[in-house]
Formats: sequence, structure tokens, C-alpha cells
Amino acid sequence: MTDRSAIHSTFVLERTYDASPARVFAAFEDPEAKNRWFVNGDGWGTDAYQADFRVGGYEKYRGNHEGMAVSMESRYFDIVPSERIVFAYDMHFGDDRISVSLTTIELIPAGSGTRLVFTEHDTFLDGHEAPGPREEGTKQLLEALAEELEIPGSS
Repeated sequence: MTDRSAIHSTFVLERTYDASPARVFAAFEDPEAKNRWFVNGDGWGTDAYQADFRVGGYEKYRGNHEGMAVSMESRYFDIVPSERIVFAYDMHFGDDRISVSLTTIELIPAGSGTRLVFTEHDTFLDGHEAPGPREEGTKQLLEALAEELEIPGSS
């Protein structure tokens, strides 16, 4: 029998990009752009990716991380173009749900660029994952977003 547990964690990351809020927002909104920087990072393989970026829409990923089957499904609850995105998602390793999360992304004008504030509230289930790796993985994703925004004509 599996030992049941729930570990709660919240983290906030801030990053300033040399791109307008509209351009940063587009990197989340455009499924091709998001597929480049979010889905296909180091050590991640993709079997299927779908996105329906609208309030009530979803995002689904199925693939692997370093040989382990991983899936993620999210639902968008609030989208204010160029300002805010709120979504909830769950992640699975194989058949095990490892976490359920609520995320808010705020895009705030900062001179000619954008200050992104990423707030995530996580519930890690049954000892399958701990809080630290999620925050570190998100830092890597925000760095990948910076690289995406440097590509001429992207997003």
C-alpha cells in the first residue's frame, strides 16, 4: 500500500526580459513558440503536445524525462492579454499523479521591457517529488523563455 502524503509549497520567481509585455505574452500564447522553449527542454522528449490557449482551454503534454513517462494537463482560468495568465495543472510520472499546481504569471511593463512575476502554489503527492526540483525546473524554463525572446522574429 502506498503511503499517502501532501506537501504544500509556494515559490515566486521574478525575471526581467528585454521584450515588450505583448511579445512575452505571445511566447505563451503561440503553441509553436511555447513548444520550442517550454516543451522540448534538455532531457525532455515529446510524444504529444496540444494547446488551446483561452479561458477554459487546456494544454496537454505527454512524453518522457530522462526515460521516465511524464504527462501534464493544465486548464486556463484567467487570461488578460499582455498582463496575466492563471492556470492549474497536474503532473504524472507513469501512472502516479505527483502534483497539482496553481500558477499565476504577471507581465508588468519595465521600461522598454517586461518584469515577469511567476507565482506557483504546489501540492506534491505521496512523496513522488519534492518542492526544490520544481522551482529549479521553472528557473530553467524562464531562462529558455529568455533565449526564445532573443530569436529574431520569434513569438
